[in-house]
Amino acid sequence: MQLNLKRPLAFFDLETTGINTATDRIVEISVLKAMPDGTSQILTQRINPEMKIPAEVSKIHGIFDADVADMPTFRTFAPQLNDFMRNCDFAGYNSNHFDLPLLVEEFLRVEVDFDLDGRKFVDIQTIFHKNEPRDLKAAFKFYCGKELLNAHSAEADTTATYEILLSQLDRYEELKNDVEFLHRYTARNNKSVDLASRIVYNDKGVEVFNFGKHKGRSVAEVFAQEPGYYNWMMDGDFPRYTKKVITSIRLRAFNNK
Repeated sequence: MQLNLKRPLAFFDLETTGINTATDRIVEISVLKAMPDGTSQILTQRINPEMKIPAEVSKIHGIFDADVADMPTFRTFAPQLNDFMRNCDFAGYNSNHFDLPLLVEEFLRVEVDFDLDGRKFVDIQTIFHKNEPRDLKAAFKFYCGKELLNAHSAEADTTATYEILLSQLDRYEELKNDVEFLHRYTARNNKSVDLASRIVYNDKGVEVFNFGKHKGRSVAEVFAQEPGYYNWMMDGDFPRYTKKVITSIRLRAFNNK
């Protein structure tokens, strides 16, 4: 089966220093860009994270400090990666929950404008979990009848994810070969304003907090009544994309005065 694409769909996977999307860094990224004409291109790069890779993490993905010591930093690699993924929709395995938020944080950290407006996000894990709850290795065996070799290698995981989606489209009649449909089908929370779901839309389409003492309250109203809460969030350990969202809400309130 060939994917029905209106524009490129970038399957990607990250190997990282840990699982905190706000503070951990990429040590390897692989992107398989599926083109509307059925061809594909792969870009794989190890990254110097400019921090120690914890030993327990290195045991999982097999990438150690010495392996990335002479690799480019994300700041150096970001322009090439941004160009490669330009005008693409995105797909991955657990990507909506982890890979995409962390990737966006990396771009924001080095001040590269990684535009998400109008992009679609397809999470292959969500399709799998809605039908056959397993991990990536089991998904590859189940859908493709193959053993996943070199698991936790970014390129092997990315290629496997691409093949799994093709098999899922063949297997499940309810799935449409359409990125817009898959984006809606795999969305974790269509009401999320930021990638971490700290801010969500309520039933009236108003941005409200989804955590803490102000959960359910309008972000704009809280900032107007308690300006220090905005400063607390900006100084806190929140993802940069969340900070970008709340800053936009705050500026909008100033402009409407």
